[in-house]
Amino acid sequence: MGIGRTADQRGRSGAVSEEGGALAQPSRVGSPVRFLLPLGVLALAALLAVATAVAIGSVPLTPGEVLTVLAGSGEPLHQTLVLELRLPRALAAFAVGGLLAVAGALMQVLLRNPLADPYVLGLSGGAAVGALAAMLLGLGMALVSGAAFVGALFSTLLVFGLAHGTGSWTPTRLLLTGVVVASGWGALVTFMLAVGPTEQLPGMLYWLMGDLAYARSPWLALAALAVAVLVALPLGRSLNVLARGPLQAAALGVAVRPLEWAVYVAASVLTAVAVTTAGSIGFVGLVVPHMLRLVLGNDQRLILPAAALAGGALLALADVFARTLIAPEQLPVGVITAMLGVPLFLYLLHLSR
Repeated sequence: MGIGRTADQRGRSGAVSEEGGALAQPSRVGSPVRFLLPLGVLALAALLAVATAVAIGSVPLTPGEVLTVLAGSGEPLHQTLVLELRLPRALAAFAVGGLLAVAGALMQVLLRNPLADPYVLGLSGGAAVGALAAMLLGLGMALVSGAAFVGALFSTLLVFGLAHGTGSWTPTRLLLTGVVVASGWGALVTFMLAVGPTEQLPGMLYWLMGDLAYARSPWLALAALAVAVLVALPLGRSLNVLARGPLQAAALGVAVRPLEWAVYVAASVLTAVAVTTAGSIGFVGLVVPHMLRLVLGNDQRLILPAAALAGGALLALADVFARTLIAPEQLPVGVITAMLGVPLFLYLLHLSR
C-alpha cells in the first residue's frame, strides 16, 4: 500500500510538473485554441508595434505611404525613411526585445527565481567592458559590436567556471558568482569612463544606456531569435518539469544537468547578441516574462514564444517614445524601458500578492 501511494503521488506530481512550475501557478493553457489565441493576439500587437515604429517620426507617414514603399514604389524620401532608417531600426528593436524577454524567461527557469533577468550573471558588464575598450581604441562600430560579443561570452565562461569550481554548481552559487563578477565589471566600466577622452563620453554613455541609433542590421538578431524559439519549444515540457526543481525533474526522467547547461548557454548567447546589437537595455527581460506568467500561467511552451512577441512589441514601442518624446533630440531607449519598467514591475508585484 505504501509503495502504491508513493507511485500515485509521484504520478500526480509529474502531471502537475508538466503543466506548471515553481515560479507561478500551474498553466491555464488547455486546448490548442487557448494556446494559439494569446499568441495570435501578441503577434498582431507586435505587427502593429513595428508598423507604428515605421510610420511615426519627424516625418510622419500614413499606412498607405508605408505600404507603397514596401511594394517597391513611392517617393524617394519615403523610401529612404522606411527602407534605410526606420524599418531596420524597428526590426532591430523587435529582435532585441524578443531576445531579452526569451533570455529572461530561460534565466528565471534556470535559477528558479521570478526576479532573475538576462543581466543577472554579469553578461552586460562583460559586453560593456569589451565595447568601451574598443571605443577607447578608436575602433569602428562593427569592431565595437564584435568586442561586446566577445566580452559577453568571456563573462559567461568566467561565471560558469568560477561557479562550477571543482564540483557542481547550484542556482544559488551561480547567482552569487554572477553578482560578484558583475560588480567587478562595473568597477572596470567606471574606470574606463573616468579615464576616457571627453569627446568619447557621450557615445560610451549612450551605449551603456541602450541605443538603437546604430543598429542598422537587424538580421543576425532576428535569426538568433527565430532559432532560439524553434529550439526551445520542443524543450518546453522538460523546462516545465525543471521549474519544479532538479530532484523532481530527475525523478521524472529529465537529464537535468545537460538541460541546465543548455539553458544557461542559450540565455547567455541570446543576451550577448542583444547587447551587441543595442547596448544594455534593462527591465525587458525581467518584466515581460513575469507579466506573461501572471496572465498566461507558467507553461514554457506558451511563455517562450509569447515572450518573444511581447518583448519585441514592447521595445519597438519604447523606441518610438525614445525618438519622439523630445524630438528632434533622441533619448537612449534604455531610459524609456526603465521609466516604463519600474512602475509596471511594482504594479505586477502588487498584483502577485
